[in-house]
Amino acid sequence: MAESEIKSELKAIETITNILRPLDKIAQKRVLDYSMQHLGLEVEHADRSFITSPERKEAQVEQLTQRQQQQVVDIRNLRDQKQPSSDMEMAAIVAYYLSELAPEEDRKYVIGTKEIKTYFNQAGYPLPSAPQFTLPNAKAAGYFESAGRGKYKLNPVGHNLVAHGLPRAKGVSPQRPRRKKKTKSSTKKAR
Repeated sequence: MAESEIKSELKAIETITNILRPLDKIAQKRVLDYSMQHLGLEVEHADRSFITSPERKEAQVEQLTQRQQQQVVDIRNLRDQKQPSSDMEMAAIVAYYLSELAPEEDRKYVIGTKEIKTYFNQAGYPLPSAPQFTLPNAKAAGYFESAGRGKYKLNPVGHNLVAHGLPRAKGVSPQRPRRKKKTKSSTKKAR
């Protein structure tokens, strides 16, 4: 872009801004939308990347999340991306993958030991010595809720772990639920 074109654009921006400044936000938007329509510009496709409103930031985060999800094509890529440090974290990754990222025909919102065995293998993650206990242990850690008959559903804690908590920063260990300390009065036998 030539320097004269840049100067012309900056002058136009300054003029428009000075004219719109006294109006309230709704009126400013209405004037801009009408002007764009009048000029034959598509309002939906306007480049608004310079806008830093909370709505715009939220939209940018959503677009970024969608791009990241599109980059994840299989469970192995997701495992590599999230770097689980335990069987319970890997189980949460499997449940997240099946509910959010798997192809439509493979989507599941409830998983069992069968899915643990299948998707741990597909991800190249070592199978636990007792896979039937992986989901109950992950439920006890707070990542799942029971869905009956040996089936489990990822809860918001597990979802947030995979979506936002993994991979962990180096040197940060997973937080374990704190157990309540027994008080002296609770340990005394009833007489």
